[in-house]
Amino acid sequence: MSKVIEITETKFETEVLKAEQPVLVYFWASWCGPCRLVSPSVAAIADNYSDRIKVIKMEVDPNPVTVKQYRVEGVPFLLLFKNGEVVVSHEGAITKQKLQALLDSNL
Repeated sequence: MSKVIEITETKFETEVLKAEQPVLVYFWASWCGPCRLVSPSVAAIADNYSDRIKVIKMEVDPNPVTVKQYRVEGVPFLLLFKNGEVVVSHEGAITKQKLQALLDSNL
């Protein structure tokens, strides 16, 4: 079972902004082709980095307030939060290796 936690806007503050550990937020959409390529990598990161980060998945269409607040203009879109602040963002498809490198250099 994947360690990716799927949330809606109502849980964003609690699960992301008030989290004690860094949080990777993965914005996605069911109609997004590149998201289907990135999702397995995000799931693998959630499993392999579970001792260091929390991985959150949020669908863009049902959560317009958060999408607008964080200027998510394209999906897939990744944000890494530390202490409630965005430290890294990445828009578009990303390989598992590049995602690991991005996390390793920011954790």
